[in-house]
Amino acid sequence: MFALMQSTRTQSLHLCIDPATGLKAVIAIHSEQHGPAMGGCRYLAYPDDDSAMSDAVRLAQGMTYKAALAGLPFGGGKAVVIRNPHVENRAALFEALGRFIDSLDGRFIVGTDSGTSTVDMDCIAQSTLHVTSTSAAGDPSQHSAMGVFAGIRATSMARLGSDNLEGLRVAVQGLGNVGYALAEQLHAAGADLLVSDLDPGKVQLAMEQFNAHPIAPEALIGTPCDIFAPCGLGAVLNGQSVMQLRCAAVAGSANNQLTTLQIADQLENRGILYAPDYIINSGGLIYVALKHQGADLGSITAHLARIPSRLTEVFAHAQAEKRSPARVAQMLAERLVYST
Repeated sequence: MFALMQSTRTQSLHLCIDPATGLKAVIAIHSEQHGPAMGGCRYLAYPDDDSAMSDAVRLAQGMTYKAALAGLPFGGGKAVVIRNPHVENRAALFEALGRFIDSLDGRFIVGTDSGTSTVDMDCIAQSTLHVTSTSAAGDPSQHSAMGVFAGIRATSMARLGSDNLEGLRVAVQGLGNVGYALAEQLHAAGADLLVSDLDPGKVQLAMEQFNAHPIAPEALIGTPCDIFAPCGLGAVLNGQSVMQLRCAAVAGSANNQLTTLQIADQLENRGILYAPDYIINSGGLIYVALKHQGADLGSITAHLARIPSRLTEVFAHAQAEKRSPARVAQMLAERLVYST
């Protein structure tokens, strides 16, 4: 684990056990260079403790890059709660997590992520002020989707020569809060939707509301489309799956879509344009960060509107240097984080 922390320049890793509630949690603080670390809390089952810690570290690094490229005065962090199938009192568990977060004295500010909700954040808020995405603050999912939608238009312009999504074939992988909201916006723009999710009820709803075409989860990545939008968990793009892609571009809301940076080079070699995840999906962080600072909705919306221009800048830079946008984005982020 120390080797992973060194390779990602992670500042600290915090572990907590609360026997009374069954809480087993990891908080990774990647950087406090530009402010306190901010990041979501995942509540998922993991095959082992090392997998949970690795997930926290890599996601925290992505949050640092996301905050830096979005121009936010925060560093990156991530909380991971290892899900136990036999939790007696979920509210008490998240209140215990809140006490753990409070013990960090404001170094980490938590929000929602996969497996958690505003209700969980309300429970955390019983024990600490260092929390976002509460019922009072609002769910950031719609703003995440707004940013991804704008990013898809910018990606379409860069790869296909037009940001008009009418008739564009978009494959949305994962219909969680962000994925479903994105599908709604794509449908309103006239896109032809292909969808998959492990929950058949969500797929059925997308078929009814958006005239979406259902595709089996294992088949979606190889289905011909214009844009593939990963909106579930990360690591969907690996050496095998990249060779199955039949699309012009990848642009979605999932964090850590690439298993390694070398996968981005494979996408580039195949002529598939990749929209770096920590740029295109920064809308949620922008919303919770600025909301936490007391910004009004107009200021938040104006900041969200900068996502397409950031992507366009990275695409242009990548084309000029004949490099993957992922490598360019990482270079720009690390320059912002480590050179000041």
